[in-house]
Amino acid sequence: MPTSKQATTPLPEAPRPADDVLEHIANGSHSGPHSVLGQHPIGDGDAVVIRTLRPLALEVTAVLGSGERVSLDHVGWGVWQGVSGAGFQDYVLETRYEGDVEWTADDPYRYLPTVGEVDLHLFGEGRHERLWEMLGSHHRQVHGVSGSAWGTAFSVWAPHAQAVRVIGDFNNWNGVLHAMRRLDKTGVWELFIPELAPYNAYKYEILTAAGEWIEKADPMARHTEQPPATASVVTESSYRWGDSAWMSARAAANPTDQPISVYEMHFGSWRQGLGYRDAADQLIDYLHETGYTHVEFLPLAEHPFEPSWGYQVTGYYAPTSRYGHPDDLKYLIDRLHQARIGVYVDWVPGHFPKDAFALAQFDGQPLYEHSDPRLGEHQDWGTLIFNYGDSQVRNFLVANALYWLDEFHVDGLRVDAVASMLYLDYSREDGQWLPNRYGGRENLEAISFLQETTATAYKLHPGVLMMAEESTSWGGVTHPTHQGGLGFGLKWNMGWMNDTLRYIANDPLWRSYHQNELTFSFLYAFSENFILPISHDEVVHGKGSLIGKMPGDPWQQLANVRAYLAFMWAHPGKQLLFMGQEFGQRSEWSQDRSLDWWILDQPAHRGLLSFVGQLNRVYRENPSFWQQDSSSAGFSWIDGSDAANSVLGFLRWDRDGNPVAALFNFSGRPVGDYRVGLPFAGTWEELLNSDAEEFGGSGVGNYGSVVAENEPSHGHPASAVLTLPPLGALFLRPKPRG
Repeated sequence: MPTSKQATTPLPEAPRPADDVLEHIANGSHSGPHSVLGQHPIGDGDAVVIRTLRPLALEVTAVLGSGERVSLDHVGWGVWQGVSGAGFQDYVLETRYEGDVEWTADDPYRYLPTVGEVDLHLFGEGRHERLWEMLGSHHRQVHGVSGSAWGTAFSVWAPHAQAVRVIGDFNNWNGVLHAMRRLDKTGVWELFIPELAPYNAYKYEILTAAGEWIEKADPMARHTEQPPATASVVTESSYRWGDSAWMSARAAANPTDQPISVYEMHFGSWRQGLGYRDAADQLIDYLHETGYTHVEFLPLAEHPFEPSWGYQVTGYYAPTSRYGHPDDLKYLIDRLHQARIGVYVDWVPGHFPKDAFALAQFDGQPLYEHSDPRLGEHQDWGTLIFNYGDSQVRNFLVANALYWLDEFHVDGLRVDAVASMLYLDYSREDGQWLPNRYGGRENLEAISFLQETTATAYKLHPGVLMMAEESTSWGGVTHPTHQGGLGFGLKWNMGWMNDTLRYIANDPLWRSYHQNELTFSFLYAFSENFILPISHDEVVHGKGSLIGKMPGDPWQQLANVRAYLAFMWAHPGKQLLFMGQEFGQRSEWSQDRSLDWWILDQPAHRGLLSFVGQLNRVYRENPSFWQQDSSSAGFSWIDGSDAANSVLGFLRWDRDGNPVAALFNFSGRPVGDYRVGLPFAGTWEELLNSDAEEFGGSGVGNYGSVVAENEPSHGHPASAVLTLPPLGALFLRPKPRG
């Protein structure tokens, strides 16, 4: 019934929108549909006009929160409108179609924007550090006039678009009824769809400047359909973390002063068929057995092409759905933390693929990529390069790094292909690249982006570790940003990797001619904070496995691997080893199958696995190996010049002056009665002998200890005479007195 005021005061007539406006509304091509649809004041009183788009409807009624029913009239192009004198109210729309089909639904266009002015300002400045909370899809409760409603808020950045619509399985992939509004000059579009629950698939339908409708997945989606399907999925998280002790300890520590031995892992092929949750117990047990401090996952962000191993990312904010829901990944990381195992994830801001559904030409023209192919395309990889000079693109990437650190409690990010970002002429011939404003080859925008990323990560997440895969001699990769460095915590030491793999591939007969390949890395070991990688890149594309690089018969190959890994763990720097190499998998790794776990039925390979476990335990328990990794005070030579015997030795020191001696014999014969200089006289106990029978070795050694006398040698005041096993390594430390 009308109110008394309505009875005495005629309602004003609602203006009819122009035909061209109605046409755009009907086509879902209006850039501001909320300015037409929804409820709007008319006249000087409480009268409002309610408009909605209901194509093919026979009758439309707005049912107000007060109970009043307002009949709407068709004004053209499927748009209906009616006038209420009750002022702004919450309402639903009842619609009747042919065949007495009825549909009652809330109206998306009666709600205020779900993106606030502060969010828009921060994104406009390129400084929104929690961008994932602004853009993307979010199931949330939104206030109306007097009540609130649950639904899903959508927002997307598409500055070149004429119009944007939300399409999905909830509207039969027809976005006419779900056109978004443009909020600002930066190009943010927004729509709240009431009653829309999580786990609906969706995309954005974008009208380009050229007049073409294209479909795109949400760049900020936090969940996706399982490939090869490509839609984004509305999601929500209900996970409650239990790793507060780990996170507190992490924030209080400097990671470069801590033990770090990393098990690099491709999740899908470690043990095929496991999801994030399924893997937790098995992975924890295995990492405890092998003694690693951290696991590093090859990229887990969504990617359509399985053989890219995750390095061609289409969903930067979505953990791949191949292995479960994002909460399942949180569960895995949480369990690892509670088991005192750190988690690193590979991150790929250096390039992205050209898939039509993803970031490439997102709103019909270059947006995330640079528009000039000399700056915006990787010719080698057939991928696109982010426009690091664009404030919003840079914000997208910096916030993405923070997203993984914040939402998933990741302990660090390994940044892929940093060299490709630093150099404008990376893998390009003359004429294929553009110099910077100073005429140089350095990519100044990418440098600035990397500095911003590392500095912001450390500011907001103390104790995390940012690592760079940087393969050149770029100076200051791990130097602080305020000193002009890139600010990374660790740099992959690719020079060490190449030199030592080349050395170890030689037959022991010829190694004496290549001693410098073992020792050269010590000349620059403290110029950066290094991690020594034997990564997935060294066991694919015809390179074979680590054991396959070793000369000799099967016994000699395994002995070489043990000695090589001991050298790697004793060398200044942290360590990273790709899965399968810890037990000597002989076949080259493939993402299409599980590791060759069956080989552990062979005692020799089981012995290698036991050796790696013992190597990691000795490493963790002796701060001499890791406490001063980045300082020359943590290292001193015994002798690196005995090329004739293919022998070298050095000392590692902790901050309290406690040493460990690391001795290596890379020849194929035992070297006996060998005198080595040591800093102290007395008994030195054997921490590790890579030739021990329990590891599959020949058992050559020194019965568990040696005695150093006050006889100077190799520049040290004491020395011991001992036997070095063939293709073997010894770790010795002074026996505690008392």
